[in-house]
Amino acid sequence: MMKNVINILIVLLYCLPFVYFSMRQDFTNGSMLGYILMIALSSILAFFSRLNKSIITFIVGNILSTIISFYFVGQMAGNERWYSYFKPLTPYQLLLIVTILNLIPQMVAMMVARKFKENDSKNTYSTFRAFIKK
Repeated sequence: MMKNVINILIVLLYCLPFVYFSMRQDFTNGSMLGYILMIALSSILAFFSRLNKSIITFIVGNILSTIISFYFVGQMAGNERWYSYFKPLTPYQLLLIVTILNLIPQMVAMMVARKFKENDSKNTYSTFRAFIKK
C-alpha cells in the first residue's frame, strides 16, 4: 500500500513540466539555473523510483513531463522572440533534445540507487549474521 502511494507521489511530481520551466527560465532571465534545477530534481525522482523498485514510475513520469512540457511550449506559439531565442533549433527540437539529455543524469541516479540498495542489504545482512553469531 505504502509503495503505491510513493509511486503515485513520484509520478505526480514528475508531472511538472521540467523542460518547459528550464526553457522559460533561460528565455526570461538568460539563466541556466532552470536546467540545473531540472537535472537535480528529476535525478532525485529517478533515484527514489529505483529505490522503490519501480521502473514504470520512472518511464511514465518522464513521458508525462515531456507531454506537459510540449503543451506549454505550444502555448508560446504566438511569441516570435520565443521562437527566435533558441535558434538554430526550434523550441520543439530543443524540448526533445533536452528531454533525451536529461535521461542521462537520471540513469546515473538510478544506478547509484541500485548500488545504494545493494550495499544497504549487504550491510543489513552482515549485521544480522554478526548478531546471530553472538
